[in-house]
Amino acid sequence: MANLNKTQLIGNLTRDPELRHTPKGTAISEIGIAISRVWKDDSGNKQEETTFVDVTLWGRQAELAQQYMSKGSSVYIEGRLAVDTWDDKESGKKRSKLKIIGENMQFLGAKNDGNRDPNHGGMSREESSARARLPRQPASQPVTADDADDEIPF
Repeated sequence: MANLNKTQLIGNLTRDPELRHTPKGTAISEIGIAISRVWKDDSGNKQEETTFVDVTLWGRQAELAQQYMSKGSSVYIEGRLAVDTWDDKESGKKRSKLKIIGENMQFLGAKNDGNRDPNHGGMSREESSARARLPRQPASQPVTADDADDEIPF
């Protein structure tokens, strides 16, 4: 039986990225993105629907998101679906939420403040050039047995 868990999203950040680290030092960034869909109904009236999605970025991508993105920034995310589960403190019931684990990220349509180049993800040409020379980092880091004991501090 074939399986596929892949999603591609383009949207705008709903808040500034929050950067945290596991006890072993792995960077984690939680971002929220809003994705809007616009269409015309049967009467010809414009309709709009917005979906809000939480995305978790790991490693270098988490650091780059925190460094170069802010609320309102446009972003392309490629990743996989994951289910977050926890026990509700008030009711004691199991809760769950679908989220995205980002495996690839691209900055889109950054504002130009005179020094920033919108064609280079909002980075200056020098930053973009330096970033292109960085060794390629894994898009996401798999959880290992050593990480299972790490408690994510949020």
